[in-house]
Amino acid sequence: MKKSIVLCAGLCMVLTFTGCKSSESAYRKMYEKAQAQENAHAQEQPQTEAPVVAPLTEKPATQTTVVDNLDNVSVRSENVQLVNGSGLQDFSVVVGSFSLKANAEGLQSTLKSEGYDAQIAYNPGNNMYRVISATFASKADAVTSRNQFRSKYPDAWLLFKK
Repeated sequence: MKKSIVLCAGLCMVLTFTGCKSSESAYRKMYEKAQAQENAHAQEQPQTEAPVVAPLTEKPATQTTVVDNLDNVSVRSENVQLVNGSGLQDFSVVVGSFSLKANAEGLQSTLKSEGYDAQIAYNPGNNMYRVISATFASKADAVTSRNQFRSKYPDAWLLFKK
């Protein structure tokens, strides 16, 4: 009795697995049928318009002068107190902001070793120490300096001292 049950179970498994087997020839037939339909559809709709190709013409380049619009440059206005440095003018280039004074002094010493007159200003409103690389009386000079510093300090920004 056990032999017949095992034999029937084995036979059922063989039939189950062979019935689910995919046939490559069936896929090939479906692919060929789809290609035939696509070709028949393409022959039904002949192309009536030829693609238009415009000739390439070369024109000499004209000189363009780029003018910085200083009104669009963003400037933060903060009430800051000078902590360490020679003095702040109206516009300053800030290259770092720290909540710890020791971190600000570290960046200041790095900038001083590179030859900049770096200064530290403190903003008591948000308890942040600002490391200032350069300070200017005019906004135009400050923007130029900030753009130069952005190659090394990409987050450099302008500060207007209240």
